[in-house]
Amino acid sequence: MPELAELFDIAAARRLDAQASALRGDGGASLMEQAGQAAWHCLLERWPQAQRIGVVVGAGNNGGDGYVVARLAREAGRPVTVLRLDTDAPATPLSRQAEQAFIAAGGGVERFDGRMPAMDLLVDALFGIGLNRAPAGPAADLITAINAAGVPVLSLDVPSGVDVQTGNVPGVAVRATLTLQFIVRHQGLYTGAALEHVGGRRLAPLELPQAAATGVQHSAECWQPSRLRAQLPARRANTHKGESGHVLCVGGNLGSGGAVMLASESALRAGAGLVSVATQPPHVAPLLARLPEAMVHAVQDAQELQSLLPRAGVIAIGPGLGQDDWAHELWRQVLASGKPLVIDADALNLLAKAPRTLSDAILTPHPGEAARLLGLTTAQVQADRFTAATALAARFHAVVVLKGAGTVVAAPDALPRVVAAGNPGMAVGGMGDLLTGIIAALRAQGLGAFDAASTGALLHSLAGDAAASDGQRGLLPTDLLAPLRRLVNPDV
Repeated sequence: MPELAELFDIAAARRLDAQASALRGDGGASLMEQAGQAAWHCLLERWPQAQRIGVVVGAGNNGGDGYVVARLAREAGRPVTVLRLDTDAPATPLSRQAEQAFIAAGGGVERFDGRMPAMDLLVDALFGIGLNRAPAGPAADLITAINAAGVPVLSLDVPSGVDVQTGNVPGVAVRATLTLQFIVRHQGLYTGAALEHVGGRRLAPLELPQAAATGVQHSAECWQPSRLRAQLPARRANTHKGESGHVLCVGGNLGSGGAVMLASESALRAGAGLVSVATQPPHVAPLLARLPEAMVHAVQDAQELQSLLPRAGVIAIGPGLGQDDWAHELWRQVLASGKPLVIDADALNLLAKAPRTLSDAILTPHPGEAARLLGLTTAQVQADRFTAATALAARFHAVVVLKGAGTVVAAPDALPRVVAAGNPGMAVGGMGDLLTGIIAALRAQGLGAFDAASTGALLHSLAGDAAASDGQRGLLPTDLLAPLRRLVNPDV
């Protein structure tokens, strides 16, 4: 996948398909044949030993793609079983044509009776990109049987039951081993609950007339590891610490000193030239013992914070901040400073209580914090992470990093970006504090807010993947610091 892979919404995918079909003048028959051929070759490459092929087909054109695969498998001498529901006779001209060609090749279609025949591999061609509701009744039973079959599953274009627009999985959905997308990459397959269903992802772009792309625009970008080199050029030989920026980390209320410590250390490891810390007095000595490179200040009230603000290039506020009077005082002072901000954790909760637009800020909410900022439930945020992230960016005039599986980074009047890295082992307290420090360091080193947020989220996720090489369970935020230093120097 290229470093900036384009992602598309349903409207763009449909328009591209329709324009290509019109230009070819065959109603889409050649595209369906190409899709089936691509899926068959993918199957042979990934599972060359599979003999008994099962193909589950629906009534639409996705089912038509399945019939093409079944025909090709039969022509290659493989035993093929095509299954469908009683209600899923082909319902489009293309799917009917594909079924007839399969039958003409000697194939037959079986009705699903609640049992899955023995086979080596299943091809999922039940539902296509148009499904945005939970499968019900016999369709849900069929998907459950696919998942229980205990064999590899190749999903065509989308795992049946997944919403490719949002990544939401409203009910039961196929858990694919591999999803082969046709023509374009679907934005919903790169974030949220969809990641538990897609397995591996591949793209079969097919051969389209050049004019088919007229007026078709992508809706998001997927950031890959190779993007780091462009975002993190080597430093000048004659540089000094001032050129690498000064980050002020504000937080660490009583009992939460570790959070601001993690943010401060990750800011240094991500390349900040100077890091100051404003925290409660009891945390000064432990923080200095852990991180002597940081300039740690005991701050009991906003007046003591005031003297630290002018020297800072970027302020990271929130890790361990709390929501008491001390936190409110520091929050108000930081907002009044006019400095570029990275806002996380309890600072986001304070913002939710008294919303306001921000002049130069990056917000880093997890889904629960995003829900409070938007006045929604966490489930509503997770049901459409793209819409939630872009709505937050518009409401607060800020860059937003919506954390979670398939982190979404949004900015006002810009296409959102999805980070293609990270793992479940990172779901542990303190990981967000690291991200705050990383993003603040990159912002202090001169990256614009949108690029700092996107690059920081990518670095953070890649460091998590590197640290998880020994296993995800038990992964700690501090495990990311060593790989973070390597990753932030991509030319080394």
